[in-house]
Amino acid sequence: MPSRRLSFAGQLAIFWVLVAALCAVLLGLLGFMANANGARQLDLARQSSLAGCQSVASRYDASAEPSQPASSDLMHAILDIVLAHMEGVEGGFWRIDLEHGVHPTARGTFEVYAFPTYPGSGVKRDIPEAETPLILRTLQKASMAGRATSATVAVQNDAIVVAACPVAHHAGLFVWSLARAHAPLGANGLILLGGLAGLLALLVASAVWLGVHLRRWRAGLARIEVALATRDARFAPMSAVGTPDLDRIVFAFNAYGEQAAALERQSLALRERLGAAERFAALGRLAAEVAHEIRNPIGAMRLKAENALVGERDRKDRALAAILEQIARVETQLAALLALTRPIRISAEPVALPAWLRARVELHGERAQRARVTLTCVYAGEDTVRVCIDAEQLARAVDNLLVNALRHTPALGEVTLCATVSRETLRIEVLDTGPGVAVTEHKTVFDPFVTGHAAGTGLGLAVVREIAIAHGGRAFIAPSERGARFVIEVPCQSS
Repeated sequence: MPSRRLSFAGQLAIFWVLVAALCAVLLGLLGFMANANGARQLDLARQSSLAGCQSVASRYDASAEPSQPASSDLMHAILDIVLAHMEGVEGGFWRIDLEHGVHPTARGTFEVYAFPTYPGSGVKRDIPEAETPLILRTLQKASMAGRATSATVAVQNDAIVVAACPVAHHAGLFVWSLARAHAPLGANGLILLGGLAGLLALLVASAVWLGVHLRRWRAGLARIEVALATRDARFAPMSAVGTPDLDRIVFAFNAYGEQAAALERQSLALRERLGAAERFAALGRLAAEVAHEIRNPIGAMRLKAENALVGERDRKDRALAAILEQIARVETQLAALLALTRPIRISAEPVALPAWLRARVELHGERAQRARVTLTCVYAGEDTVRVCIDAEQLARAVDNLLVNALRHTPALGEVTLCATVSRETLRIEVLDTGPGVAVTEHKTVFDPFVTGHAAGTGLGLAVVREIAIAHGGRAFIAPSERGARFVIEVPCQSS
């Protein structure tokens, strides 16, 4: 079952996406905080500027009589007192030249200026030159409107807010104030945002780089997979794919393959030597078994012939009959031996399985009656089922099993021929109610010349095994509660 875990490339891609998403979210949060804080600081600066302007104007209006000339000392005193409580707010007084009237180009003069909270040394008294144009535009706008007004302009990372308001009951006299709104993230805020933006761009570039290398890595891995899937039984070294990590795997595989090929060559040589030894041993056993099986009939024929030479006519006839019987026995042994040694060639053709099974039972029906054994056939499939087998060869195997079962089943016993077809496999079973086969003999019962009956040749079951193997199947003894259960399993195509 294939694993459901993500591949290394997938995990790496997910990790990169999470990091990129985190950086994007952080950048968005900082941007949002910067915008919100910038708007808040700008609003506070505008409020402070207007409040300072109006406070100075009302304080001066309450302290100075309209009929008296303007006093610079009073203006300085009021500016110092009021603006000292407003951190970062500076301002002053401005008077219009009434001779030229009040219009957009009205001229005026700066009376006094003060910046009590100036971070430098002491109170600042010189008007800021860089902000003077903005201050004049705001004062002219206030002089035309006749009411308090404000203006804002951005300067580098800061924003400057200027407020101007007329002094009640003092014609042509105006108060102005100036406040600064600093960068929302401090002096290094833009550097921080730029750094995060650069980090995000670096992540995008790394993603492109990672994608290229991952594609190259996966292409190399695919080449290795194709090379492993298409190679034959012989070992052939794989070529490097150009990726260091994968090349190490290729080199390790090549080293392992060379070692495995060397071991395979050694194993093949050992198998050849072992096969030769087994063949010589089998020939020796076969020669001993053949000599043993033929010596007994020849000895019996010699004894009968010697007795016949000195005996009467009837005795000679009985001796000749016994000799013929022993010759037939030798012929049977030799025929079975030749059948075992002759190569079995399989010619599979479609066969009607139910009819073929019934023919096997009918062939041995008379033998079963003589032995007073009940012979039956059991097949639960349809009568139209056809299987692709070598009917002649497989019939030899089944006949040998039935003869063996009838020979070992006592009178009033039962022998059953069963067949089933499942998953393109034909399973044939021959069951009997005889004494069965000892578990210790299950591995040797199919060997040549192994028999449990005096009249048997010991070659019938060996032929059964050879026929099953020739079909690409097997023959074996299955466990049985009573008697013996011989099984033949061969592949087949059913229709």
